Amino acid sequence: MSLRLYNTLTRQKEEFVPIDASNVRMYVCGPTVYDFAHIGNARPVIVFDVLYRLLRHIYGEGHVKYVRNITDVDDKINERALRDFPELPLNDAIARVTAKTADQFQADVKALGCLEPTVQPRATDNIVGMIEMISTLITKGHAYVAAGEVLFGVDSMKDYGQLSNRKLKDQKAGARVAVDAHKKNPADFVLWKLSSADEPGWESPWGRGRPGWHIECSAMSKRYLGEVFDIHGGGLDLIFPHHENEIAQSRCVHGTDVMANVWMHNGFLQVEGQKMSKSLGNFTTIADVLKDWSGEVARFNMLRTHYRQPIDWTVASLEESKNILLDWRDRIGDVMTPRPDAEVVAALSDDLNTHGAITRMHILAKNGSVVALLGSLELLGIGLATLPREQNVLVKKQVEELIEARNQARNAKDWKRADEIREEIASKYYVYLSDLKDPATGVIKTTWEMRR
Repeated sequence: MSLRLYNTLTRQKEEFVPIDASNVRMYVCGPTVYDFAHIGNARPVIVFDVLYRLLRHIYGEGHVKYVRNITDVDDKINERALRDFPELPLNDAIARVTAKTADQFQADVKALGCLEPTVQPRATDNIVGMIEMISTLITKGHAYVAAGEVLFGVDSMKDYGQLSNRKLKDQKAGARVAVDAHKKNPADFVLWKLSSADEPGWESPWGRGRPGWHIECSAMSKRYLGEVFDIHGGGLDLIFPHHENEIAQSRCVHGTDVMANVWMHNGFLQVEGQKMSKSLGNFTTIADVLKDWSGEVARFNMLRTHYRQPIDWTVASLEESKNILLDWRDRIGDVMTPRPDAEVVAALSDDLNTHGAITRMHILAKNGSVVALLGSLELLGIGLATLPREQNVLVKKQVEELIEARNQARNAKDWKRADEIREEIASKYYVYLSDLKDPATGVIKTTWEMRR
């Protein structure tokens, strides 16, 4: 079966052909561990976990290598450490912050049903590789030292900006291009910067300092996946400057035409129709979500929207996701040998069309194809064992009581109340189909169906 993926670099959907089918390689940017991951951070983790599962399904479990890094050296971490642990030496405070947030991230993504990547490298374990890469960039004329920093010179790369489709001549200093007098071009970016005595740092040819953000991923992907690999993923917000600068560093160091053959990016997430922010009071961590919803429900809710489309994270959608899964759990029962449905696999092979896959799964549920339904859920990384049937029974009982109340209202010709109850039932994700009167008994039978 052909796998087709949308490539941000070429802006089109392409047939995926791995460099080596016995060693398919994927790198995804992981968390910067200065704070608990929010629900928007969960989207790339879930999306690329599904891709990882699909690649293993197609090429074999032992033939896919998935690297997701942990950024544990960053100025945001330094700031959080100073804020939260002012009484400790900075290095000890940083250790506290990164340990706590990294452990919480691992617990969060496990609860969301994500497999562990093949490798989860930390930036602090790869400083030597970063220094070597920076040294090579200087030697090749792509980087220079100025004002205590080592900077990448974007003018040294003729086709800089291909991923984000930004031309150097059109770039202006501003929001995402720092204005510094020591830069040859305002778009030049930091590879290495000096550290003060109370900041974390490592010895280097340019003095004791720490790496810039972009060089970290270039060094880690090179170490674990090679100079050129198959797939690089992350959120849309990483296209520029992070992924653009990764490409620049890696290509110029290695003298290659590409860093990764396929670049994939998931869309943004809103909460109840608004951009998530602490100022709006809708900033929601993964841990917060998991207090109220199971990991299976949160994961399924995320996958009901195609990964490249924006998603609106709402309580209503979570309720609907929960009820769909509970309904499927009741239909499936106990299946010992699940197998994914071929049409579900085909949908996923069309640029991870999870929406299409789930549409097909509704048909499987309706037709009673429980072996294929459970196998397809497992391919999406969704287990149903932790979803108790009693919850679904309770929901059905509540709906049955409302239906009886509506029938009583209709018999009493209280049409307003009958309509109100109908809307209340619909809010529990059942769709009103029809009212049919039995000509023999005069009893009105209402037909409802789970909303698809």
